[in-house]
Amino acid sequence: QVQLAESGGGLVQPGGSLRLSCVASTTIFRLYTMGWYRQAPGKQRELVARVTSGGRINYADFVKGRFTISRDNAKSTVHLQMNSLKPEDTAVYYCNADLTTVQGAYGYWGQGTQVTVSS
Repeated sequence: QVQLAESGGGLVQPGGSLRLSCVASTTIFRLYTMGWYRQAPGKQRELVARVTSGGRINYADFVKGRFTISRDNAKSTVHLQMNSLKPEDTAVYYCNADLTTVQGAYGYWGQGTQVTVSS
């Protein structure tokens, strides 16, 4: 089992910035694909950004160059820098860790951190 601890959420004005962090309790963090997902009220959970163990990055279209995902394997941490935040970004943001092996796939979720963008 891998525990994921998210932090950095909060209330911010439109146009503001937040930096989310997620620390994973595994010594093989470097082998996991790490991602950020979000879920707004009444909507399905959606991918925000993802970075693979090889460093490949995918962003959702709605990021529009505003968000940056990064990972620090030495600290078993993944970050999501969010700039130019909009009210539509309001959601619970979840950290995800995924490891696929020949024996199966292993996925873990954090508890989530609330991001509220409002004037």
